[in-house]
Amino acid sequence: MRHSLAAAAFCLLASAAGAVELPTAKPESVGLGHLDRIGSYFRAEAEAKRLPGAVVMIARNGKVAYHEAFGVRDPATGAPMQKDSIFRMYWMTKPVTAVAILMLMEEGKLRLADPVSRYLPALKSPKVITETIDAQGQHRTTTVPAEREITILDLLRHTAGLSYGVFGNSLVDQAMKTAGLNEPDMRLKWTDQRVVEELGKLPLLYQPGTQWQYSRATDVLLAVVEAVSGHRGDAFYEARIFKPLGMVDSSFNLPAEKLPRMAESGLDPDTGRPQPLTDVSKTRLFLGGGEGLLSTAADYMKFALMLANGGELEGVRLISRASVALMSANHLPPGVGPGPNYLPGPGYGFGLTVAVRTEAGQASVPGSVGEYNWGGYAGTKFWVDPREHLVPIMLIQAPLQSRNAGNSFRGLVYGAIAD
Repeated sequence: MRHSLAAAAFCLLASAAGAVELPTAKPESVGLGHLDRIGSYFRAEAEAKRLPGAVVMIARNGKVAYHEAFGVRDPATGAPMQKDSIFRMYWMTKPVTAVAILMLMEEGKLRLADPVSRYLPALKSPKVITETIDAQGQHRTTTVPAEREITILDLLRHTAGLSYGVFGNSLVDQAMKTAGLNEPDMRLKWTDQRVVEELGKLPLLYQPGTQWQYSRATDVLLAVVEAVSGHRGDAFYEARIFKPLGMVDSSFNLPAEKLPRMAESGLDPDTGRPQPLTDVSKTRLFLGGGEGLLSTAADYMKFALMLANGGELEGVRLISRASVALMSANHLPPGVGPGPNYLPGPGYGFGLTVAVRTEAGQASVPGSVGEYNWGGYAGTKFWVDPREHLVPIMLIQAPLQSRNAGNSFRGLVYGAIAD
């Protein structure tokens, strides 16, 4: 009876739509100017077919002061981009998953120091791949027991020793490909729990806690959310995050009536090759806590402003100020190597699924110490700059142009700060 009552209460919560509206302000009232430069840049990129289109939103002092759409939503049809166009957020799903984990932590249902095998037994007693050279100079590959268990903190900060299977050609990467962990059909056929089971059969690339390595760690965290909460991941996110914040266009599977609003990629302007993205017309079984979110600029801004406001937006609190501070602090201890594919780059440490700026210099883009950010594979970007009270979002669907566009957008945003 107790379980059925809890399930009923959860469903009731999910059915209550949030009423959160984004606060707005005139740009000059929040110290922003030269915003015409942003429009000129994205219009020129779209007209030159460097980018298909973009949606840009900027908030300062807790209020949205800029929200514009540029170019086309779908290069195949020429349909114009709209402010409410829906994007594949890809890796920008990760901070949402971090918040889900922190919510469960605040409720006493898990601890970040817990071994993940407490909730997902398939990951118990992992082994680590090692390569040695024998007396004859031959390379020998073996596995050794991990020196300790993978913790939830390891998963949050990408020090679990897992891999993505796409950033290199290590033996672990090859094993992931052989296991089918990066096949498109995997998302249609496997549950998140099944993916964890398959990962548990493979060795780790590094000893847990010793190296930053971008990986499927955040996908594992969604499986933790399911195991701890007793609810499928999409139902938990909908009830506990999307509905309370009024994120009405955020989901892991797109309702058929919203398909015409989906932003699409075009040909890469440098190679002329297609830039294939996830087919959202197909229902995914594997949700992907690190990759599966579909959303809009307005929806994600609600989430980002919640973080910028210390876990609360317009009277709706998801997590405490202390949890936001924990999430946005650098969690890479001295001696933990950044790995060969350290995506945050120079001048940045790493928090709980977000890059954290630790130096005023070193990075090639402007920003403040304490700023935290992350982006998605296809070109979605966001950051929170507490010093400047600034939250910008850029959404594009052009994987091969994402770095150039993202760096240009940063310069344009900081160049718009008038006071």
